[in-house]
Amino acid sequence: MQGNTMRHVRRIYQATSQHWVGDGFLVQPLFSHMGEDKQTDPFLMLDYAAPMEFAPNTAHPHGVGQHPHKGFETVTIAYHGEVAHRDSTGGGGVIKEGDVQWMTAGAGIIHEEFHSEAFSQRGGLFEMVQLWVNLPAKDKNTPARYQHLAKENIPVVTLPNEAGYIRVIAGAYEDARGRAHSFTEMNVWDIVLHANAAASLQLPEHHNLSMVVLRGDVTFNGTQTAHAGELVGFVTEAGTIELQAGSEEVKILLLSGVPIDEPVVGYGPFVMNTQQEIRQAINDFNAGRFGAIE
Repeated sequence: MQGNTMRHVRRIYQATSQHWVGDGFLVQPLFSHMGEDKQTDPFLMLDYAAPMEFAPNTAHPHGVGQHPHKGFETVTIAYHGEVAHRDSTGGGGVIKEGDVQWMTAGAGIIHEEFHSEAFSQRGGLFEMVQLWVNLPAKDKNTPARYQHLAKENIPVVTLPNEAGYIRVIAGAYEDARGRAHSFTEMNVWDIVLHANAAASLQLPEHHNLSMVVLRGDVTFNGTQTAHAGELVGFVTEAGTIELQAGSEEVKILLLSGVPIDEPVVGYGPFVMNTQQEIRQAINDFNAGRFGAIE
């Protein structure tokens, strides 16, 4: 511990737009490698599909059809509703409420994501996050793969004074280690704070650190308050962060990690280090080298 040294909030960002991905995901981009640098490295992009009611649908499920990715990983966290996934590695299945899908595009993958048949038919509340995680240059051509993290296999740690709990998706909190395998050092945690509860967190000082507030109002270090749908960026420094929930339960997605600190060149679904590598990715995709969904 660093005594009472605080890790300071650098800035609080609001989503400034929203758009549909296919016809199943109405998302608010909170950061992107194609826009302002919000010091989120190694995380490239985050789209938040805020809670939304879908009517029962007996036609083809809503979603987004086949599309490629290369050079990074996609992480899908289903908070409400279900997503059915298929990809060109043969991976697939239903991402149920509370589950996480960690897909390594690596050398190239084709996938599709739709509301599951069961969710489509019954309708209901839908909420999810899709996060893009960068790969270092040495790993950008790693074989594509798929990790399914079922809700029941994600470690949950109760916070002191029963203030709430942390779900450790990747990285570690106290003695709990997340099941997700990542290529660089990072933490991806869901944090729930009960109404009016307080907690203290300390993350490695060499990690970039951001928190996405998904529900409720939370005050950091007694001074700055963030609301649902906002991104909180922290100074990269040593220190403790004090969290104080408002009058309702708070839900936060915490992202911390060692910056990769390499050039990022993005073109649609491809993220590489140079324009030449982007051209090669396009050629590989057009030549069918990403495989096909059977």
